[in-house]
Parts: sequence; structure tokens; C-alpha cells
Amino acid sequence: MEEYAREPCPWRVVDDCGGAFTMGTIGGGVFQAIKGFRNAPAGVGHRLRGSANAVRVRAPQIGGSFAVWGGLFSTIDCGLVRLRGKEDPWNSITSGALTGAILAARSGPLTMVGSAMMGGILLALIEGFGILLTRYTAQQFQNQDLSQLPPKD
Repeated sequence: MEEYAREPCPWRVVDDCGGAFTMGTIGGGVFQAIKGFRNAPAGVGHRLRGSANAVRVRAPQIGGSFAVWGGLFSTIDCGLVRLRGKEDPWNSITSGALTGAILAARSGPLTMVGSAMMGGILLALIEGFGILLTRYTAQQFQNQDLSQLPPKD
């Protein structure tokens, strides 16, 4: 757990919730601005108003959805850290799967299983990419064997 520069678990949930809300609001705002611009009547004024209105209405909703996902994910992750006593990629993968299943619970068991698989696979890809990136960058800073260098003239 020393390798992570993150907040301790009770505050991590709040931190991740806020970060997810911000990401969802900004990202949703960009996409809603484009969508509102494209779906508005012809004319620059109408299109700009349509864009601004779409951002005003939908961006906070998208941000809220992201915040729910981030808060639930962090809550499950902290619970797994407490239960297992260690912080590793399996916690994130399991948290992603459980978050997907819980958020799809109203749609039935089949959808829950599908969402759990998607959440787990997505987090496994993210964690795997992070591990590969860490190993690749660590190889750049390995100590060189100076005995293999050619002699100085």
C-alpha cells in the first residue's frame, strides 16, 4: 500500500466520487455540446443556444452517474482492502465486476452477469495495461553492467 499516493480508505470514496463527477461533467459537457449543436435548428445562434442548453441539462446528470459509479467502486474496493488485508489489482478487478453487477441489478440477473463481466474485463484491461507500462518504464532505469562496456582508449 506504500506505492499508492492515494487517500486512506474512508476519504478515498469521497475523493473518487468527486473526481468521477468532475470527469463525467466535463466529458459529458463536451459530448452534449456537440450533440446539442448538431440537433439544433439551422443558424449559428440557434445552434449555440441548443449546445448550451444540452450542456446545462445533461452534463450534471452524466456527472452524477459517473459519481455513483466511482463512489460504489471505491466503497467496494475499500471493503476488499479491509477484508483481504492487501491492495492489489484483484481488488480493482473484483470491484469493477461487482459495481457493474450492482448497478445493473434492476435489469435482472442476466444483465447483472453481463455487466459484471464487462466491468471485470474493463478493469482487468486497465490494470494489465498499468502493470505492462510500469514494467516497461522500469526497464529504462535498470543499472547497466559496466563490465560489458568497451575499454577506454
